[in-house]
Amino acid sequence: VLRLAKDLAENNIGARVLVVCSEITVVTFRGPNENHLDSLVGQALFGDGASSVIVGSDPDTTIERPLFHIVSALETILPNSEGAIEGHLREVGLTFHLKDNVPNLIGENIEKSLEETFHPLGISDWNSLFWITHPGGPAILKRIEETCMCAIYLG
Repeated sequence: VLRLAKDLAENNIGARVLVVCSEITVVTFRGPNENHLDSLVGQALFGDGASSVIVGSDPDTTIERPLFHIVSALETILPNSEGAIEGHLREVGLTFHLKDNVPNLIGENIEKSLEETFHPLGISDWNSLFWITHPGGPAILKRIEETCMCAIYLG
């Protein structure tokens, strides 16, 4: 979404693109099921949320004060991650399932993803950047901290 908004703003002089994203997981809430404890973990870790940003190019500094500069936007599919995080729409509603290896999948691949993102910019010190990870719970944050040798601040 950010990549498309950046492209639209850069290729249409004076354009401003409003990007709004929301995640509604309340529909996954239900009582625990001893056959699917992973869905209880998902309910505990993830919640409803929303955010928005206005993306533009060539700001008019008489009326605009940009806070961030989008250098790039990309996505990565992790190897061997099929089925690691799944949602299924069923008669009971949306069900959510997490495999036990999700923290390790992310931990084993986060540094490569960061290198692919920042190497073209000449950046290799992750602590010198302001970056945000979707937390996904303490096990994932711990793996990111260990793998990247970076300080994670929870706020």
